[in-house]
Amino acid sequence: AMLLGFAMVKLGERVAGARKLAGEASEVMIQVTRFVLEVTPIGTFGLIAALVGAYGFEKLLPLLSFVGALYLACALHIVVVYSGLLLVHGLNPIKFFRGAAAGMQVAFVSSSSFAAMPASLRSVTHNLGVDKDYASFAVPLGASIKMDGCGAIYPALCAVFISQYTGQPLSADQYFIVMIASVLGSFGTAGVPGTAVIMATVVLSAAGLPLETIGYLYAIDRVLDMMRTMTNVTGQMLVPVLVAKETGLLDRAVYEAAPTNLGIEEGEPGAAGKAT
Repeated sequence: AMLLGFAMVKLGERVAGARKLAGEASEVMIQVTRFVLEVTPIGTFGLIAALVGAYGFEKLLPLLSFVGALYLACALHIVVVYSGLLLVHGLNPIKFFRGAAAGMQVAFVSSSSFAAMPASLRSVTHNLGVDKDYASFAVPLGASIKMDGCGAIYPALCAVFISQYTGQPLSADQYFIVMIASVLGSFGTAGVPGTAVIMATVVLSAAGLPLETIGYLYAIDRVLDMMRTMTNVTGQMLVPVLVAKETGLLDRAVYEAAPTNLGIEEGEPGAAGKAT
């Protein structure tokens, strides 16, 4: 997709029809995303109900502490780390989260950075004021290599939880290995559902912990994946905003307006802010 985009830019007006077609296809996918957003509460309820029905509430109860720990860790990462970065760059975090809300919602329900990409791309351009040409490069790149939730936070928590569950306390060296493996893993995790489990096995293996215990957490992986992916996608929207701010590619008027919709009805970035 990136090579195709570069080729279309290189050819310029000679492929104006193809560029128009790609833009229209993008508009259609964004509209489909809006339909998905309308039914996300029902889908979330169904996922949780199916999980409890399949395994029973009593068996899942001991895992609630791990679910709570992951959700808390991801929430702190979003609120503390991401907000801190925004403040350092002179941007209002509340404005960012308001504009990024649509992309975060799609990420939470879809559990896929790639599935959330149309919504996150539209949020970055229409709601947060990032230059469209730059965002079209940065957001897909982030969906491939920036996985804070799936590649860093989750595997590290898995290692700590499983070490306690199996009665094998981690040494200082093992904690260091877990830290390095988790950080490196955040750069190489694919943006599709389920890949975090693979990264967790890599970290567990590096730390010398039993791999079979990952199956204990796999029963609730869908619930975990929702928060992990939302963390990933939030970071994937954050970085283009920060870079755009420092390179003059950020429309501060659009950013400060901070609309929450995806701007489907409006034709140009910034129009959503006027309508909201």
